[in-house]
Order: sequence, then C-alpha cells, then structure tokens
Amino acid sequence: QVHLVESGGGSVQSGGSLRLSCVASGYTHSTYCMGWFRQAPGKEREGVAAIDKDGSAIYADSVKGRFTISQDNAEDTLYLQMNSLKPEDTAMYYCAEDRTVFTGEECAHVLALADFGDWGQGTQVTVSS
Repeated sequence: QVHLVESGGGSVQSGGSLRLSCVASGYTHSTYCMGWFRQAPGKEREGVAAIDKDGSAIYADSVKGRFTISQDNAEDTLYLQMNSLKPEDTAMYYCAEDRTVFTGEECAHVLALADFGDWGQGTQVTVSS
C-alpha cells in the first residue's frame, strides 16, 4: 500500500503562493493516477488536480491557470504549485492516488468525483483577504 505524506501548507495573504509536496512510499510504480483534493469545513470534497503516469495533467476549473501539478518520479514526489491564491482556496489539501484506473479519462473521472483510493493526512492551506 502506498503511504502519502504531505507538507508545505500554511497561511498566506490573497494573491500569495504556496507549494505543496507529497512524498509517496510503497508500491508507487503501480500508481497510474495521482492528485490533490481539498475539503473545507462544512463543504464537500473537491478534486483540485491530477496527473497520470504519462505526465498528463488535469485541473478543476476553479484552479486552472493558477495551480500547477507536477511529479518527480525519481523521488516519488508529487507537487502542487499554487499561485494567485484566493480566500476560497482555504481548505485542507490531501495528496491522493488511485491504482484502479489506467487511462487518462478514468483519472479525470476520479478527479471530478474526488474519489481517490488512498490519501494522506492532509496539510492546511489558509488564505486571508
């Protein structure tokens, strides 16, 4: 089983930037789809971004043009660069993976539903206005 540990969260002002990192350990070579989802208090889980093993990235409309997902396969690390942050980006951010999907379309579906198979403990992002 893959073990995911996030870091990089914090508090920033509106317009600021943060870079989240996620170190994965375990059977990472079998993971096709990795990504990030977030959840704010009282709100449903929201898929933010995902990347498949071929390097194709998918984003939620709410973060397109502001967030960039990337991965370092040699280091088994997933990143989420977040720029132009807004107060509505405030949430707990979770690194996640799903090993039951094997196509970009399936990965996009997982992201749309924020329905990944495994996730880490989360890192808090707070954006003040």
